[in-house]
Amino acid sequence: MSTNNLYKGFEVELFTGSFNSHIGVSVDIEKNFSNFVKEPDNRNVEYITTPEKDYKFLYDKLITPRKDLRKWLNNKGLTIIPSSTLCFKHDFQFQRSDIDNIYHKFIEDNYGIAVATSSVHINIGIDDLDKLFAAIRLIRSEAALYLSISASSPFLNNKITGNHSQRWIQFPKTPSKVPFFVDHNSYVDWIKENIANKNMQNIRHFWSSIRPNGPQRPLILDRLELRICDFVHDINLLLGITAMLELRILHLFENINTLDPLTASNYDIDDLSEICDQNEINAAKDSLNSELIHWQDGKKIVCKEWIQNLLSDLSSIAEKFNMKHLLKPIYKVLEEGNQSMQWIDQYEKGLSIEQIMKISIQDMIKSEDDNV
Repeated sequence: MSTNNLYKGFEVELFTGSFNSHIGVSVDIEKNFSNFVKEPDNRNVEYITTPEKDYKFLYDKLITPRKDLRKWLNNKGLTIIPSSTLCFKHDFQFQRSDIDNIYHKFIEDNYGIAVATSSVHINIGIDDLDKLFAAIRLIRSEAALYLSISASSPFLNNKITGNHSQRWIQFPKTPSKVPFFVDHNSYVDWIKENIANKNMQNIRHFWSSIRPNGPQRPLILDRLELRICDFVHDINLLLGITAMLELRILHLFENINTLDPLTASNYDIDDLSEICDQNEINAAKDSLNSELIHWQDGKKIVCKEWIQNLLSDLSSIAEKFNMKHLLKPIYKVLEEGNQSMQWIDQYEKGLSIEQIMKISIQDMIKSEDDNV
């Protein structure tokens, strides 16, 4: 690992419940744990890790809160559910975690349980604004790849949906059209305009595959936030996805002229925005098997092949930063399929969704117990 590595932090959302039901206890969790916060729907809770450069510290920061929560849940006969959607048969009524929160009321009234999903947001520290917006342009152009690796939501309401990431299909991207920001000023102007015209309720109400973040948005920014990934219960895989993301950004910094879509694409930024949005939809439906359009030349390419090509492109810089070993879980996904593909295979072999979740919950518990 190098001192030139970037800072990395995570926002991890989890569903709580039993082996066959989603049960909301986020209010109680927030009261008992200082590092957990309730989400608008009470069945969903989130923890946030502090930023670190070194991957050896990131594993503990991700696993420890989950193990602490699981111990608390066990005492109540509950568990963590690894799906990114409400996979069991459920109440279609939004279960507000905070009846006095005006923003939560707005979410319930306008979106309902479409927002009741779990995911992981990966934050990468970049305090140079020109580099930050170049990275946002590139990673948005390839966001479909990260969704395809992480996909873990083929079920909804105890039914198979036909999508590998039902979460990303149903989640209300807001505003519905997001441009490619050419610089910080264009982002600030766009944010102010969309809040003024009520497309956004506040600065937090910017729900897209990727966005800039920082201590005083939109003016003071210091990180890229990749929001497209489904919940990833395998922490080694999550770190692999993070390593691929970080390496791609470092690769960009060494090759700005050839990797910034603003100058390296055959398309103008309006067309790029449309292409990337469609790629995300295609990836949500078929993940690794989806047909995508490459942002550079417009050629059609299967997602799995694109990821393989990207890993090959990153090989040298991964060697330089001593990070090749971190990418092994991604190669395993390319060989064996992502979580959704494995669950769909089990379902087609006759297992019920309850049986599939029980197996995955037990696998998740075993992985936590192995890390003692």
